[in-house]
Parts: sequence; C-alpha cells; structure tokens
Amino acid sequence: MTNQILQNTIQRCREKNIVIPTYKQMRNTELIPQSIKDKLKTVGLWDLNPLNLFRITWKNEPVKKGGGFGKVNFLELPSELTGVEARIFILLGKYFPTGAHKVGATFGPLVEKLITGKFDPTRQKALWPSTGNYCRGGAYDGYLLGCPSIAVLPEEMSQERFDWLKKVGAEVIATPGGEANVKEIYDKVKELQTQRGDEIVNLNQFAEIGNPLWHYAITGPAMAEVFASESAENQRFSGLFLTQGSGGTLGSGDYLRTKFPQIKIAAGEASQVPTMLRNGYGGHRIEGIGDKHIPWIMNVKNLDMVAGIDDEAPMRLIRLFNETGGKSVLKNHGISEDLLEKLHHFGISSVANILGAIKIAKYYEFNENDCVFTVATDSMEMYQSRLAEANEKFGKYTETQAEVDFEHRLLGIGKDDILELSYYEKKRIHNLKYFTWIEQQGKSVEELDAQWNDDDYWKNQFAKADEWDRKIEEFNSKISG
Repeated sequence: MTNQILQNTIQRCREKNIVIPTYKQMRNTELIPQSIKDKLKTVGLWDLNPLNLFRITWKNEPVKKGGGFGKVNFLELPSELTGVEARIFILLGKYFPTGAHKVGATFGPLVEKLITGKFDPTRQKALWPSTGNYCRGGAYDGYLLGCPSIAVLPEEMSQERFDWLKKVGAEVIATPGGEANVKEIYDKVKELQTQRGDEIVNLNQFAEIGNPLWHYAITGPAMAEVFASESAENQRFSGLFLTQGSGGTLGSGDYLRTKFPQIKIAAGEASQVPTMLRNGYGGHRIEGIGDKHIPWIMNVKNLDMVAGIDDEAPMRLIRLFNETGGKSVLKNHGISEDLLEKLHHFGISSVANILGAIKIAKYYEFNENDCVFTVATDSMEMYQSRLAEANEKFGKYTETQAEVDFEHRLLGIGKDDILELSYYEKKRIHNLKYFTWIEQQGKSVEELDAQWNDDDYWKNQFAKADEWDRKIEEFNSKISG
C-alpha cells in the first residue's frame, strides 16, 4: 500500500511540476539551483506557485515579487525602544510566503508524510488544527504540494485569517472560543476523524516533530548566522525568548544550546493563562501562542525560565507602533524614521516576544555585551481588524495614551511573573503533558518518560532532518525520472 501511495504522490507532483526543497537548501539558499532562482524572478512572494516552496526560508529578498535570496531578515531594536542595554534581535516572519514563518512549521509534518508514503494527496485531506497561522501555513503548503486541506481554528480569531483561508480553497471549520480554547479544537478533530476515517490525516502542530525539527534545522542556524555577522568582539549570545505556542519555534533553542551552551532560554505565555507558571487556565488575547496544555513536541528540559506577558500590553503596543499618535510619540523619544516605518512587521505575538526578550534582559541584568534573540512570527497584515476594533471601542489613539503606553507598557515592563526553572519545576511542567497526551490523545507513557529520562531522545528526533533530506532528494529524482 505504501508503494502505491508513493506512486500516486509522485504522479501528482509530476503533473504539477513540483520540486521539494531540502532542509539544506532552506538553511543555505546558495544551494538552490540557479534554474529555480531564475524562474522565481517572475513569481510573487504569496503566489500559489509550487516554486514558492523554495521561499520557505528566513533569507528571502524583502520584496513582494521576483525576489532572490540574501541574508537573514531581521531587525535590531535600539535601547531607546527597549529600555535595556542588551542588544535585542528579532527575525522577521513577514517575508515568508503568507507573511508568517508557519509555512516552515507545516512544511516538516506534511513533506515527511509525502516522501514516506503516509499521505495520499489523490484521496486524503491534510487536517490542520490551529489557533491561527499554522492552518494558514498548512493550507498554503498543501496547495503548493497538491494536497487539499481542512483548517480548524477558533471562531474568535481575526477575520483576516478566515478570509485568506477561503481564498486558497481550504475547507474551514470554526470551533467555539478563542486563543485559549485548544481542547475544543481537539474535540472537533476527534469528531472529524470518527466521521471521515482515513480520508483525513491529522497534522497536529503540537504533536508533529516536523514542526520543531524545521526550526532546529532552519531558525536556530539563522539566529546563529545573524549573531556571527552582527556581534562585536567579546559579545555573547546570551538569551532566547519565545512564546510557547505549539512549542515549534522553541526547537531553535535545542540547536542554539549545542552552539552556545550557556544561553538562557525562556518560554513565554499570557499571564491570564499561566499554565507553565501556575498550572493555570483561562482565556487571553495574544493570538497564536496557545495555552492550557504543554505541547508534546516541546523539550521542557531545555528551558531555563518561564515568563508571563500581560495580554493588555501587546494589545496596547500594536496601537503605539501603528497609529499616527503612537508613531509621533516614539519619534519624540528618539526612534528613527527608518524603524518607525518597520514597526508594522510585528504582529500581536511578535510584540509579546519583544516584551519577553526585554523581561529576561532585565531579570538577568544583561548589558551591552549580551545579545538576546526572538522572532516576529508575523506582521500586522493579519490584525488590521484588531486596530479597527480598538478604535471603535476606545476612540482615537491619542498622544497622551501613547505616552502612557510607551512609559508603562514598554519601558516600564518589570520582572513580574517570571519563574527561573529548577530541575523539579521543569519536571512539573513536563508532567503536565500526561493529562493531555496520555489521557486524551493516546500517546504512550513510555515515550513521555523517554522524553525526560533518555538523554538521546531529543537529539535523535532532531537528527531526522538529514534523513529526510536524503528521502527528499530520492523523491525528487523519481519525479524527474
């Protein structure tokens, strides 16, 4: 059966002129064939064209159409904006297709299934359970790879997400609640699996190792590359802050630990839903960071700290960064015109990541010799409706409000809701996986224990990138053969 599925997949890719990039090519774009680069000169960054699979990289030229490849897209945030001496770097997800790096997180799970004969695009649909960008990335990658998709996401997510998903032809299913209602998503997935059987393949971002593996192989090296090119003598790669979300982007921390053993790695969550901090629950407004459970694919042992972010802060700061009154105040405080024009690169969860990076810089008393990294998962492109909602609810954003938010919500962010993790605090968080994954989702307790006790467990998981590259190259040769 596997051989027949592979034949079906190869034929589908042959019909659609699909070539799958390797992890090596996404990490080092110089390895992409010149013939592919030449064809991309006429292709838009968001176009539904299989060639854009090769743009699943941090190194796209920052243009809407016809761009090539260059250095990693990032910004360094000045101390005038952060209020700390440490250098804070943020990788930019805006220049991925769909404007978010989730096309990478979804590439791993889907491609692994395709090249191993576990997904038949001629009769099955890829099921993408998500709280936002993951199902967008999955629907996009699925379209490029000739695989129909089903997107499952909470009904309270931004309208832009639903509109975009319909444009790419995905079947869209809205579940009750908002960002914090992950269980409702899982319940809908179970219902769909019961109703449709093997017509669907569930690619759960919280459980698929291809999600953090992509970040281990691509995002971690991209950060290391920026550090190598931008850091001065005697400067240190000191910190990494990422909101937990699916746990995928934190896979970059497993890579960085191999290069910078002394790095401090912090995972963030909304203070309103302090699952890692206090086994808590509730709801929050930071779209895209997930909560109320611990992802199966997150290596908790690799964390040093958990930090809570009050969801009111990013909701106010997206106004500070994007409204006229906010930009005027920032300009008065010494923020350059160039940076003011780029603040739209930061979506809601991106602002939360910035705040977390500032928090750990303050907590560890980092100075000008310390470099802290984070990512902007997406930009404000998917959140214009949130700005409109704020204006309707609170009125025009004034300079007085902007001054308060700048001083209190940004420069004034403190060291509250921070937990430096002891061995047993890490184990407590790890043990929370049991209730979701063993009791509800059918994972084995033996593997749960191996994640904690087996020193080679995570190393072996992330080593699969090289194996999958070999399989991708073999698969591509059969398409062209």
